[in-house]
This record gives sequence, C-alpha cells and structure tokens, in this order.
Amino acid sequence: MRKIQFFDTTLRDGEQTVGVNFSITEKVQIAKQLERWGVDVIEAGFPIASPNDFKCVEAISKNIKHAQVTGLARMTFKDIDACTAATKDAANKQIHVFIATSPVHREAKLHMTKEQVLHEIDEKVRYAKKFFDIVQFSPEDATRTEMDYLIQACQTAIDAGATVVNIADTVGYSNPEEFGHIFDELIAKIPNSNRVTFSAHCHNDLGMATANAMAAIKHGAGRVEGTINGIGERAGNTALEEVAAQMYVRKDYYQCENNINMAETKKISDMVSEFSEISIPKNKAVIGPFSFSHESGIHQDGFLKNHATYEILTPETVGMHHSQMPLGKLSGSHAVMARLNQMGYKVTREDMRAIFPAFKAIADTVDLVSEKDLKNIMENKPTEMIKEAN
Repeated sequence: MRKIQFFDTTLRDGEQTVGVNFSITEKVQIAKQLERWGVDVIEAGFPIASPNDFKCVEAISKNIKHAQVTGLARMTFKDIDACTAATKDAANKQIHVFIATSPVHREAKLHMTKEQVLHEIDEKVRYAKKFFDIVQFSPEDATRTEMDYLIQACQTAIDAGATVVNIADTVGYSNPEEFGHIFDELIAKIPNSNRVTFSAHCHNDLGMATANAMAAIKHGAGRVEGTINGIGERAGNTALEEVAAQMYVRKDYYQCENNINMAETKKISDMVSEFSEISIPKNKAVIGPFSFSHESGIHQDGFLKNHATYEILTPETVGMHHSQMPLGKLSGSHAVMARLNQMGYKVTREDMRAIFPAFKAIADTVDLVSEKDLKNIMENKPTEMIKEAN
C-alpha cells in the first residue's frame, strides 16, 4: 500500500487563527505530542515573521527527534536564510517555499508577470536546495491558477530541485472532483512527476477541506497537510484527525497507510484546544464529545444490540473512554432499562411497562433525564416492582 505522509501546520497556519498565540513552551509541547501522534512533518513556524517565531522554530528543531521540522519561506533569500538558521539543529529538516500563482494574486498582490513568477521559483528553489535535501514548493492559490500555467510553475520548481509539490487550495475554492482532477493533470503532464511527492493543503471556507484532501489522496497525493481540530486562517484548515479517521475506517477504499497512532488522537486534540483556548464543538467529527453519543431510541436499541450498527469508529480507537447514551425525549425503553441496570436496579422488560411512561413524562419537560431523575422515578414506584441489587 502507498504510505501517506502527514504534514501538520497547527503551529504555523493554525496559529493564524484569530486570537491564537502559542508560547514557545506550548509550541514545543504540541510538537512533542504531534510526534507521538505520528506526524511525518511539523511546520514549526514562519521564522522571518518575528524574533519569537524564529525562536519557536529553533526550539522545536532542538526537541524533535524523528519527524521532519520545517519553516515557511517566501521566495526571498532572507526568508530562506532564516529557515536555514532556525532549523540548523533539527535531526531531520526540510524547507517550505511558496509564491502565489493565480491571476488575482499575480496582478493584485505581487504585481508580477507570469515570467517573473517563474524566475522567482527557479532562482529561489535552487538557492534553497543548497541547504536542504527536501524542498517543498507551494503555488499559493493553486486552485484558481490556469492549469497550463500551474503545470509550468510546478515543472519549473521540480527542475530547480523541489522534491515536494504542494497544491494549495488557499481560499477553499475547490471541490473534490475539481481538486482530484488537478492532481491527475499534474501527474500525467509533468514528465518527471514521479520524482516528487505531491501534497494537498486545503482550507475550509466552503466546508470542503477534508473532502478535498481525501480526493487528493485518492488521485495520487502522497502527503496531506492540515491542523489539529481544523484550526487556521478564516474557517480553518483540513482537520488532520478527520483524515486519519477516514483512512483508518475506509482503508478498503483508499488503500493507503500512514504512521498515525490513533490512540493519541484525543490527547493532541485536547492539548491544542487548551493552548489555543478554542473549545472543541460538541458535535465535532471524530473528537467531539457527541461523536460517540446516541440519544435516539432507534439508535440506542441498535447500539445496545451491536455497537457496529451506529458506530463505524470506536471512542477507544481515538483515545476516548467510552460511548454514551444520554437519555432524552427520543430515547427508547431499551436504553432506559440498560441505564437503570447499570445503576444497580434489576429491571425487566415487564417492569418497563410501568417505568417508561414515568420516564417519558419527565423527558418531555427537560433536555436530558439525569440519574437523579431516574432515582426519583424508581423511588416512587411500587416496591414489589423494583428489585434493587445488593
């Protein structure tokens, strides 16, 4: 099977989330947990951005033993020099250089012609290659770039020594069909495409980041970029825990492997949530507390008979403790009976004929029925019907 590399940019793109500012200590802690989780590349920061960012990349470089550490650089000599200096102590390192290629960026932001952009790519990738064996090139806003020009830009980078080409859906513009097609075109039309690893960097402006990333993998990408909990600029990035879960559950479809230790997923998720001060939504896929909760009576009944009826991934797989069955107005008698028995009552289906109407009466007036409510129900029932366990 193909091995898909995980490139984490929580400490760079993730920190671009409004209001997020990790300390050096927090960044090192996150980086160490990312390594335990199994990521292949940690984008530690943007060294030229500030003295503190430089120190963060430097500190992470000294503390990470197995994953590659990279810094981000624009197509300038000073940016590349900053990355070189900040990662000099890394056991394994690479550099990530980028330049915008779409018409709107070329004209409105860079004020450069197509030829000038290609010159920058050729010159700066060759320069970066002097200091790094692994050079990743990203055409920013690739998904709004003319296909023939995108191919030309990537070809130029590869000829100059780039070993990774990262296709950036910078503003979340693409969709799975279009994004997959881009990889098909690049792989088919770049003569030496087999010399490089193609990567996908997606944003979630239209809610498609994870879907686009999975399409890229299906269409030949060997690396996927994203952040923990999907944090990042504007609506965020691809949530890497979602990609890992997709590949774990649907290995039959993707036919790919990775180095992710699924059992460490909740730990890194909680750490990033704590340090970023961004709460995990309760219904967040994979790591949200409601991801493994079942309230509907039909679902609860099926789950109690066989967990696989309504869970394609177990909470234990991602490092969470157990599934939950909150009791509400949609809950069925099977779930209520199971909870009462867990509480120590020996309740039969026959007993539930009297208990369940009392439960429904309370459930219609509250959001969730608590164990205290259940105890009150049991205390108000005839003692001959309730057989408490010792």
